[in-house]
Amino acid sequence: MVRIIETYGQMLTVAMGHTLLLALWGLLFGCILGIVFGLMSVVDNKISRTVSAIYVNLIRGVPMIVLAYFVYFGFPLLWNNILNLDSLWGVKLVLSPLTAGTICLALNCGAYMSEIIRAGIQAIDPGQMEAARSLGLSYWRSMFRVVLPQAIKNMIPSIVNQFIITLKDTSILSVIGFPELVNTAKNVVASTFLSFQTWGIVAVMYLVVILALQQVAKALERRLNRGR
Repeated sequence: MVRIIETYGQMLTVAMGHTLLLALWGLLFGCILGIVFGLMSVVDNKISRTVSAIYVNLIRGVPMIVLAYFVYFGFPLLWNNILNLDSLWGVKLVLSPLTAGTICLALNCGAYMSEIIRAGIQAIDPGQMEAARSLGLSYWRSMFRVVLPQAIKNMIPSIVNQFIITLKDTSILSVIGFPELVNTAKNVVASTFLSFQTWGIVAVMYLVVILALQQVAKALERRLNRGR
């Protein structure tokens, strides 16, 4: 194990950095998708609610590895060969592992974030919206200035927990060649044949980061509870 740390420690540390970067990008864009589809799921519009439900159920119903393969291999094939959009737009679509991984994580994270945001908004007393509307604010101004800030405050622990889940989901993206921690560990095992030691180090690295994030989530939850 010491030999692996001395020889490949820097490589594994860089891979952990790639993993965190990918998880951050996935969570960032996932939050944007979550807010959009979460708001669509609570508005008084049947079409919006239906579109949101289709997106959430579709993404949550497809295994992450299948989604990764579709985004990385299937979508460029659909664009370039099946629909021939490369000829129409003059752009041949080629996705890097980072881009495909970010899209995959964002779509997956966005579906779960949408449900978190929907539940957070519905947990706010409807009287808050009614009071804001009675003061002359429009529906969307009331939502963004009154309801959503309160909902997001309550959702922060859940968002941190979703980041932890997204961080662990990055391991699946080793199948498309992104140099995250699991993919790098596979290369180390192939070079050293020290499977037990290598995966033990990787497990500890994940454990340290995830335990730290869990402590952040608990601290935020305690602080928010004190503020109520």
